[in-house]
Amino acid sequence: MIEEKKKVEKRKNVVIVMCKYSVVVKGIERKLTEMGCKVSMVTQENEKIPKYDAEKEERMFILYLPNKIMEDMIQYNWMEGIYTSISKMSREIIVVGDQRDREDLAGSLFDMTSVKWLDRPLKMEELELLITGGHLPEGVHKSKKHILIVDDDPSYAKMVREWIKDHYQVSIVTAGIQAITFLAKNPVDMILLDYEMPVVDGAQVFQMLQQEPSTQNIPVIFLTGVGDKDQVERVLRLRPTGYILKSTTKEKLLDYLHTHVHNM
Repeated sequence: MIEEKKKVEKRKNVVIVMCKYSVVVKGIERKLTEMGCKVSMVTQENEKIPKYDAEKEERMFILYLPNKIMEDMIQYNWMEGIYTSISKMSREIIVVGDQRDREDLAGSLFDMTSVKWLDRPLKMEELELLITGGHLPEGVHKSKKHILIVDDDPSYAKMVREWIKDHYQVSIVTAGIQAITFLAKNPVDMILLDYEMPVVDGAQVFQMLQQEPSTQNIPVIFLTGVGDKDQVERVLRLRPTGYILKSTTKEKLLDYLHTHVHNM
């Protein structure tokens, strides 16, 4: 108990960031106050994180996400700006959100290697554990391999995500340039890359990835809708990790991915 109090003392300044104040946030505020933390609030009306002296003030941030944040671009963009600002401060960040949003937000909004995620409904004992410097029990939010799908057909990309999301963390972008921008900020373990895309096709994206030290070792599997011999030979000449026909079944795709991921 003494040890826990010392840990809380080191992190007594806790900032709760939310779009709107709510009953649940009030409960979090009360719990933190009972733990001896000094709590401050930032809402969407405040717009920005207040400036403070990072050398003198040790702060932890709790980002309390709104329901269905993926459907509200105003809230999403505001929270993205706040997260970017906090990340530059190298502060500890706890994110509280809906489990169904976690997979979509991983990579697209948050770098899950640098935040601690708590599902709603929030368990106060888990929050207290993280605030006092503890760790969640092994197996809670066990990290999955992160796969990026790059395909200009959103319907197909979402179908593949539905197929594999129980086994992998999945992010989607719908253009080659978006993939390059995404990968500059987010680490992934594998890329499923559409070979035929407008403007910047899969072959060009693959070549750009090979030229960058930070991405040249990421396994790339091409998605192709054409299975004739000439097309397959063109794909293989680029020497990707492999290729998958878009006409494949869910079961065959999962078997293929499991084989390649386990060999990574």
